[in-house]
Amino acid sequence: MINYSEDKDRQYHVQLEEGDVGRYVILTGDPKRCQKIAEHFEGALPVADSREFTTYTGYLEGEKVSVTSTGIGGPSAAIALEELANVGADTFIRVGTSGGMQLEVKSGDLVIATGAVRMEGTSKEYAPVEFPAVSDFHIANALVEAAENLKIPYHVGVVECKDSFYGQHAPQTKPVGYELLNKWNAWVQCGCLASEMESAALFVVASYRKVRIGTVLLTMANQERAKKGLDNPVVHDTEAPIRTAVEALRILIRKERR
Repeated sequence: MINYSEDKDRQYHVQLEEGDVGRYVILTGDPKRCQKIAEHFEGALPVADSREFTTYTGYLEGEKVSVTSTGIGGPSAAIALEELANVGADTFIRVGTSGGMQLEVKSGDLVIATGAVRMEGTSKEYAPVEFPAVSDFHIANALVEAAENLKIPYHVGVVECKDSFYGQHAPQTKPVGYELLNKWNAWVQCGCLASEMESAALFVVASYRKVRIGTVLLTMANQERAKKGLDNPVVHDTEAPIRTAVEALRILIRKERR
């Protein structure tokens, strides 16, 4: 394909070149969250800042690691993963936020995704809808081990991914609200734990690129609990999933070094 970057050694969107990042990368939506995550690394420094893609690189357990922001949604997340894989990254953990869908998934809990419902558009330009969006087994296990080590409440299972935030939160106002509501009810009945916007695309792109990925999410609130009149505070502090992702990277690095 054509390299559209002014600097032909750098990836067009993320503006990174080989050597800028480690093989282990944390992905997060909000660029402002990158510095917060990088503070958990040793000797972390910013290495690129382009569009919605901010990158810091440092060290964990003596291994070079990085964090890159992806912006909101599947299209930009897929771009980030593609271009990071181009410059040598092969192990990814998404740290994000979500809304709970099962009543037992409470505000502040973590959700570790084993798979994702592909109710978004990006993954459909990579693989037929019959192909599953699944996380890497070893990364999911490392995230579970990390959450247990840190004694943070967590749930493990399938999440739902969509393209429209307001299609979820105000479906009745949309011309296709009947379809959105029917599908939401189906995902709830099928046991989906939480709703978010990036993992389905990331899981499918990772499968195609032959790289590993997992997801850990903060439950900010739960609209199903709100419907039932149950306790449902809104939690914004992302430190719990960040600590879990960093601990999971440490676990992976130590195991793979052995």
